Amino acid sequence: MAMVRMKFHVALTEHALEGLNATRKAEREREEEWIAGLRQKLLVPGTSRRAAAAVRREIRAQVAQRRRTGEFGGTRDDIVTRAVRQELRARGLDRKWPKPPEGALDGPGRPWGTPPSAPMGEGGYTHRVSVNLPLALGETVRRAAYWTSKAAVEGLQEWADRWGDGIDVAIREAERDGVPPELALMSAAGRPSAPQSALEIRDRLRQQILTTGDLLRAAVDRTAGGEQPELPDDG
Repeated sequence: MAMVRMKFHVALTEHALEGLNATRKAEREREEEWIAGLRQKLLVPGTSRRAAAAVRREIRAQVAQRRRTGEFGGTRDDIVTRAVRQELRARGLDRKWPKPPEGALDGPGRPWGTPPSAPMGEGGYTHRVSVNLPLALGETVRRAAYWTSKAAVEGLQEWADRWGDGIDVAIREAERDGVPPELALMSAAGRPSAPQSALEIRDRLRQQILTTGDLLRAAVDRTAGGEQPELPDDG
């Protein structure tokens, strides 16, 4: 029975994508070397066709098992799945999270009030990839991002009620909600300017936002040996 998976689309830099693809190539070569060695050991001259077919089935089963446990990473999904588990553990997020309020995870893009972590195109993310995680793991990623960011998102909402979103955020929100940008500009222009201390508070709140894309990008960096938090000791 095929494993049910959850699809994510994640924006990456060219360097990150190259690292992921290089890791996939190295993992596939290691897996193929292991398979070749086992076949050479078990498929000795004189083995009957029926026995040889049974050996090949057993080898395929062992490969599938090693992929499930993370020992092998024959596909990009396998590699990222293993890295996501490591990333969640490193951040202390690998645990059961309560279900968010209905509809809280259905909105597109980043959480309310936060700018993109980097632009698409030159100087930012130049590629998008699709990643399929096991359903339970994908749900953990979504819930961890939501609950980790919840307090900061609420703080940003309160901040915006006091000072406004700023012109860039106002226009982006207007486009998403179908409001004419002229009205958004008029509304933003009527707000008092936030002092430097208030802007610093907003920046600190924004830094506390964690998205599914942030987690997946950190996991991709981990696959290429990028600098990541140390994994906690077991026990």
